[in-house]
Amino acid sequence: MVDLEAQHRPLGGALRAAFDRVLASGRFILGGEVAAFEAELAGALGCAAAVATSSGTDALLALLMAAGVGPGDEVITTPYSFFASVEAVARLGARPVFADVEADTLNLDPDAALQRLTSRTKAVLPVHLFGRAARLAPLQAACAGGGVRLIEDAAQAIGARGVGGGWGAALSFFPSKNLGGFGDGGAILTDDTELAARLRRLRNHGSSEKLRHDEVGGNFRLDEIHAALLRVELPSLAGWTDARRRVAQLYRRELERVPVGLPPADDGAVWNQFVVRVPADRRAAVRTGLAERGIESAVYYPLPLHLQPALASLGHRAGDFPRAERAAREAIALPIHPGLSDGAVARVAGALSDCLR
Repeated sequence: MVDLEAQHRPLGGALRAAFDRVLASGRFILGGEVAAFEAELAGALGCAAAVATSSGTDALLALLMAAGVGPGDEVITTPYSFFASVEAVARLGARPVFADVEADTLNLDPDAALQRLTSRTKAVLPVHLFGRAARLAPLQAACAGGGVRLIEDAAQAIGARGVGGGWGAALSFFPSKNLGGFGDGGAILTDDTELAARLRRLRNHGSSEKLRHDEVGGNFRLDEIHAALLRVELPSLAGWTDARRRVAQLYRRELERVPVGLPPADDGAVWNQFVVRVPADRRAAVRTGLAERGIESAVYYPLPLHLQPALASLGHRAGDFPRAERAAREAIALPIHPGLSDGAVARVAGALSDCLR
């Protein structure tokens, strides 16, 4: 699905030098590397501030904490995403309120989300799924007018056009992400400098100065080594994104006559995953056929969030969100990474066509 060794090979010397620089400094927590990475990340993505965190999950958690989300509150989000999107809400004692996804993009349907707004809604949490920005415009005015925070899960969508229209956006640097680190890591993007200052306190136990704690926060800090390594990778992000877009275009061309559901074209998407749809009753056989031909695939996500056992107390049943449930039955993610060759894309497409005959 990814080839991290090949992606990192040209950066090997610079990565080792960055590691040695931090090792020699003796400073491993919240030093110059984190501060420099935050400034460089904000500059690269065109926002006022970036706050580095220990993971994308903790980035979401810190944003929800800063929004004052807690017991009795509701947060509207998608039922079709990685569990962290809803886990952060549940950890704060708030109630996740799901709205179905759009049939084509698989992102949160803003019209459905607006219908779920109540006096208890504290935040709306769309996910920019698979590297495609969700439609935020219909939500922005409603959230602003109702005092509701619009918080973006952009873990899979760093650099996608349309990300950043809310109060804050959470990124992930999990190794398989478009800007993948060497362990867990994340960041928050925002144009609100006061929010950024508060998030820096929250990530460091609510501390504004050593041994003074202004509020209850957590340990959500990105360490210096990871920041230094990400600084080495960051200048390559634009090129890697262009390469992913090229691969996605090739897939669309090669699969044009193959009986699969293709994701909609989107020039602004960054294609963290390339996900196609096949008949649900044939998906297992298709994946087996691909594996027999030496081609990896993945299913994101086989069980939608509203049907996860951990959220059974919400009382949802199969059929509550039919578009998300159908996607969970039909979706297959194909290999996509910056180093994927034209020949490899053609081979994947040919194999998929064979498996669907």
